[in-house]
Amino acid sequence: MNNRERYIFWKLAYSFISDHGYRIIQLFDNQKELWLEKIENKKAPIIRMLLHNLDWSNAMQRDIEFTAANGERVRKQIGRHELNVVNIYVSQFPPVDEYEFRLVKPFVHSEGNKTIVSSTLFAQGVYEAGFHRISERLGAELHFSINDDYLEEDVESVKKAALDYAIKKVKTERAILLNGKPIFTYVFIAIQVAVFFWLQLHGGSTNTSTLIKYGAKVNQLIVEGEWWRFITPVFLHIGFIHLAMNTLALYFLGTEVERIFGNLRFLWIYLFAGVTGFIASFIFSANLSAGASGAIFGCFGALLYFGVIYPKLFFRTMGLNLLVVLGINLMVGFSASGIDNAGHLGGLAGGFIAAGTVHFPKKNKLWLQMLFFIASVALLYGSLSYGFSSLGKSHDENSNLLMAQEYIKQNNYNKAYNVLKESEENAVNLSEKTYFLLSFVEIKKEMLPEAKTHLQKAIKLDPSFDEAFFNLALINLEQKDLEEAKGNIKQAIKLKPNQQEYSELLHEINRQLQSSDGGE
Repeated sequence: MNNRERYIFWKLAYSFISDHGYRIIQLFDNQKELWLEKIENKKAPIIRMLLHNLDWSNAMQRDIEFTAANGERVRKQIGRHELNVVNIYVSQFPPVDEYEFRLVKPFVHSEGNKTIVSSTLFAQGVYEAGFHRISERLGAELHFSINDDYLEEDVESVKKAALDYAIKKVKTERAILLNGKPIFTYVFIAIQVAVFFWLQLHGGSTNTSTLIKYGAKVNQLIVEGEWWRFITPVFLHIGFIHLAMNTLALYFLGTEVERIFGNLRFLWIYLFAGVTGFIASFIFSANLSAGASGAIFGCFGALLYFGVIYPKLFFRTMGLNLLVVLGINLMVGFSASGIDNAGHLGGLAGGFIAAGTVHFPKKNKLWLQMLFFIASVALLYGSLSYGFSSLGKSHDENSNLLMAQEYIKQNNYNKAYNVLKESEENAVNLSEKTYFLLSFVEIKKEMLPEAKTHLQKAIKLDPSFDEAFFNLALINLEQKDLEEAKGNIKQAIKLKPNQQEYSELLHEINRQLQSSDGGE
């Protein structure tokens, strides 16, 4: 084997690595056999190169079969449905007997017919045919001039260039993927676990009053000036399952994002995404909400930004798996009830924009970062303006009910009354729950005629509302309308026969009726 064949071998390797995006996956110790793969393109063939003199075509056939067997093992390891192997021989001379037919027709491995080996020969007199076959099978032009002979320095130079390029490529990609050790990810995990146990000790993480007290997102309180509720909910979780799922997601996604973007950039991305997630929830969902989901979706957004800037590296390392997981999470969010999908989408967008604003360490692109900064300001200003506008702050009934219940627990009946009256004045179709709660507050405020009217409206909407009949009977009793009181309490008992409180009230009404009859 002379220097010309060695030069061709390494020049081909250099072309595959530098011009066609291939990576070395195995270089044998004798440096005469080399396997290369283009990971980001699953349909691209694997390349196997062998520097070896082929004297007889039978030896070529045995090696083709051996290559097919190795290729089948590789196919199973990497999980491909089908694997194409471009098998390249670099030999001083072609085999002395007939061999061309072994190159024209691909060899198919007998086990499952899923590994296909297409062979090409580079040897004296057939170089152009080799270039033509390679270009055809790769779908890209590959050609370089070949001299009659080369110096040892020429061979070492092209070999060094190929290996150095491959190493530099790996180091460059590693530098992109490893910009810092995760710190804030673990800090956030520790904070949300500590806060969860704090909530458990002070009323429970599923207790509405506790959640509101410690900073959950409540639209009306935000409108009243409690702006910090855009960030504090990131650290609160509603129940252990909620905490466990988000902690697990943060552990896997957060560490990845923090390694790629570095510590301070990750801190910005996570918090900005958390805020944009709860701003979106503020605009589109009136329900109480809490959790790190928006910030975690922001990590998805940051990784998508990474994919836009480095698509090849993205799809080689995480791309397809990440997109599948993101798609599943979004589908679950859209199909399942009780999930704040607006917060998820807001966090996803926020994470993408935040990542664009800070870009990557040591790779600043000021014009691009400025565009993303303007976009982030526009997003915050536009969404907050809408959220606090008359359209954005016209809270729906559920939000007002939630706040009214909290005010009632605090015995603040005036605030509860104002919130419920706002619903009555602004809503088109109120539910029986609002009318009932409003009547309860009015009873406490000794506004019995108004309470009676609202209870009647609640019963009209829901004739099976036993508590409404009970409270109406109490008002009737207070107003000395005993017959009407008796009718209402009987209806309550009919709806819920085992309620002792109802039976006791009926007994009291009957006693007063008897006293009234006796007095006459």
